[in-house]
Amino acid sequence: MSNDDAIRLQLFHREHGSKSLYPIFQLSPNELHSNDYQHWLSEKRALVLGDIEDCHWIKSCSGGYVTEVIFHRDGRLTEYRLFDRFETQGNWKLDNGILKAEIIKAENRYTFNVIGNANINIHSAVELKNNELHSYLKLAQVKG
Repeated sequence: MSNDDAIRLQLFHREHGSKSLYPIFQLSPNELHSNDYQHWLSEKRALVLGDIEDCHWIKSCSGGYVTEVIFHRDGRLTEYRLFDRFETQGNWKLDNGILKAEIIKAENRYTFNVIGNANINIHSAVELKNNELHSYLKLAQVKG
């Protein structure tokens, strides 16, 4: 199973199956061929640079934390808490249609892989904090 398949399968479990977050090592590659997974996958899409470069997104997590993220063309990102504008920095890249991001806050490293939604511009991700499962994210593109 490729790393990208594992990322998608992990998100599938959160959005479709048990609504729980599972570490990648607990997932079975056999699930990639299930009808439920294939149906879920048909509702997703590959993200493209035009979705990301120099765009603002609103990011929220299952714990209620809300931020604005700006994905700069040069691969940097800037994140602001939505209401007090506290700033953090990170980086991003687009890899096989998946937006892969990393944000450093003090001694903590947050990483998330965004899977595009084919029907609306509200996408989703599973976030890791210091390589441990942390949160389920929703990210909405803000168009100007």
